[in-house]
Amino acid sequence: MKYSRLGSVFVLMILCSASCGSVNATPAQTVSSRAALWIPAVHSSWQIQLSDAPTAPFASVAIYDIDGFDASASLVAQLHAQHIHVLCYIDVGSWENFRPDAGRFSTQLLGKTLNGYPNERWLDIRQIAALAPILTARMQMCKNKGFDAIDPDNVNGYENDTGFPLTAQEQIQFNLFIAQTAHSLGLSVGLKNDIDQIPELLPYFDWALNEQCFEYQECSTLLPFIQSGKAVFEIEYNLKPSQFCSQANALDFNSLFKNVSLDAFRIPCR
Repeated sequence: MKYSRLGSVFVLMILCSASCGSVNATPAQTVSSRAALWIPAVHSSWQIQLSDAPTAPFASVAIYDIDGFDASASLVAQLHAQHIHVLCYIDVGSWENFRPDAGRFSTQLLGKTLNGYPNERWLDIRQIAALAPILTARMQMCKNKGFDAIDPDNVNGYENDTGFPLTAQEQIQFNLFIAQTAHSLGLSVGLKNDIDQIPELLPYFDWALNEQCFEYQECSTLLPFIQSGKAVFEIEYNLKPSQFCSQANALDFNSLFKNVSLDAFRIPCR
């Protein structure tokens, strides 16, 4: 474990400045309108393609996860016309120098470069008031393009060498802000990789997306999602399907074997 688990969800009532909106999140508040949201079924075929925008003919799946900036509203509409729901991939915990809104992030918000990603730097997620207008605009972009849900990346900065002394508590506060904002826009939201905080964040997130839990032998941490009737989408890059698919199917995960580039190649476990 990377930190001592919190005994309780100390941030059920989080106060944020007016500029970043209320983050007084409770399970009842964030989930009460769940019937109005599209939420993926536990068993959901899917494709994630981030290296480029997908083109027809699309994979025969129920869900596509695609880049929110690269995708056009017309592409989202094409996918919907094929009865495919669409997840909007956006980065919320790191800065990418190639995004059209990169200039909106002040240098005070930027930390160390992400390992393996020279064009990305960690964000100081403690500064929710400064980040909120930018990240809310990103989620509004997803809404305006017709996406059904948000796939927010890099929401586990506190576990990494970000250049900031981030705590588990500050990560939970930030992640609750992301969940609340997505829900306020009528979009469901997934918890990406932040497995150690699942006990605290499960009530606020509608599904989970994980990379390489079988390779790192961490998949049991995701079972609370399945037990709560929430889908788990999972990706392996190094293990072959024969090494993890039978286990994935037994756990009710929607697992894929993908290239690290997250191009169109996919081998689903079911």
